[in-house]
Amino acid sequence: MDLLNNRSSVSEFILLGLSTSREIQIFFFAVFFLVYVAIIVGNLLIVISVIVDTHLHSPMYFFLANLSFFDLCLSSATTPKVIADILRKCKTISLWGCMAQMFFTHFFGGGEMSLLIAMAIDRYVAICKPLQYQTIMNHRVLIGFLLLSWAIGSIHTTSQMVFTVGLPFCGPSVVDSIFCDLPLVIKLACTETYILELLVIANSGLLSLICFILLLISYIVMVVTIWQHSSSASSKAVSTLSAHITVVTLFFGPTIFIYVFPFKSYSADKFLSVFYSIITPLLNPIIYTLRNQEMKAAIKRLTSYHIGSWLTF
Repeated sequence: MDLLNNRSSVSEFILLGLSTSREIQIFFFAVFFLVYVAIIVGNLLIVISVIVDTHLHSPMYFFLANLSFFDLCLSSATTPKVIADILRKCKTISLWGCMAQMFFTHFFGGGEMSLLIAMAIDRYVAICKPLQYQTIMNHRVLIGFLLLSWAIGSIHTTSQMVFTVGLPFCGPSVVDSIFCDLPLVIKLACTETYILELLVIANSGLLSLICFILLLISYIVMVVTIWQHSSSASSKAVSTLSAHITVVTLFFGPTIFIYVFPFKSYSADKFLSVFYSIITPLLNPIIYTLRNQEMKAAIKRLTSYHIGSWLTF
């Protein structure tokens, strides 16, 4: 009976947030709200443009649209709650709300990690095997990569959350972050969590590090291949490839720092979490649209069409 009471003694967690200053809180509220609106608008524009514009019906843009969808979901798992909490004096989240945040953050984070690898494979085939590109990257392969991304995201989060949900939490219940982060919540459990900590490091940290290294190696191979072929097509491939490298670095960089060194006291971890869950989903559409003439043209056609329709109406 005592064990049961201990397990149920904590029904909510207290989130410390970023600052206790009222002026700084108002500033963060404005910034986070505007950033989240930009995330929704930017990523939705990419998804809708790829769906409705036939010029973008290719494997690269298929992956880009799904990346934008994952970014939108990843940010939505935490940001609305963060915005709602900023101006509150007492920032709390229920036990199951906390578990849901961690589940969906790792679900869409793991799925996006897999999708970035699929995008690297797509660029490798396009650059290193251009004559076989359409044959290799057919519709069945694209759907297979997408389903694999969802499956890996599910396995990634379930393998950690299945052990976290059963942990006893009896206090303290203060999370030094703006949302529930797995390493920080695990530390609050009233039991030995060393094995689970190692699982988190292996599952999230080392997996991210290994994937990042493999992606860098693949990009180096592609860059060498591009240098060996000087043409206008090669310059376009360099532009596309540089955008991919930037996105991969922005995505994996904070993740590696957070989960490879998660159980030490780093004040930077809080800001890396913000960057990973809020800033990166905003930068992705900016990077791809500003460096991609086809995407910019498609978004312009989409917005012009709807503005024209509204004026006609």
